[in-house]
Amino acid sequence: MARPGDSANVAATALDRFRSARLPAAKNSAAEKLLAAASELMIARNSIEVSLSDLAQRSGVNAALVKYHFGNKEGLLLALLARTAEAQFSGLEYLLAQPITATAKLRLHVAGIVNAYYRFPYLNRLIHVLLHASSEEAAEAVSQFFVKPLLDFQSRLLEEGVAAGEFKPVDPVFFYIHLIGACDHLFHGRHTMARAIGVGEVTDEVRRRYIEHMADILLGGLLTRNGAPADDVSG
Repeated sequence: MARPGDSANVAATALDRFRSARLPAAKNSAAEKLLAAASELMIARNSIEVSLSDLAQRSGVNAALVKYHFGNKEGLLLALLARTAEAQFSGLEYLLAQPITATAKLRLHVAGIVNAYYRFPYLNRLIHVLLHASSEEAAEAVSQFFVKPLLDFQSRLLEEGVAAGEFKPVDPVFFYIHLIGACDHLFHGRHTMARAIGVGEVTDEVRRRYIEHMADILLGGLLTRNGAPADDVSG
């Protein structure tokens, strides 16, 4: 049975491990090569199943350095997700502070999420593995640096839209599931769709159209009569 304070200790340990995992990637070329190789292989194979020998061959770095820099393969996957999250989420506070409508901010946010999945189509599968098939510490770290910041940003953006009279009140968790799930299915589920109805690769044109589609669908359910359309942000 968990003792009082256990969950807090797990969270602190996980975040410490996350921070230490990030630093080598920023300062050490071997660590960065391993992370880049993992990302490239996952994209090329449409799978997050990558062996240490695959990483070594792709990166030109000795596989033993995975343990040296990241502790184990789980640590490498955590560092890869952390690097991606840091790159994608660094502008969220900046966007929230911009003197534009909540509607315009939401369109920009939808574009940012779709673009992130376009660049890193393995994102959700990596998150699921680290949340449900890895250690408790890894799961807690993912919650702290990926899920919670994104949910918090979306909740505040939705509240801002409601306060401005632009949005109807909606459940931010449902909004998160809708947007993230839709992005994941386009970029991961396209192989199933290809077999069923001949859907091809996600090209840049498809990416642009999907941004507009998702923004229109989401705003169609959010906007009040006072909500105003925003400019095209699909570029």
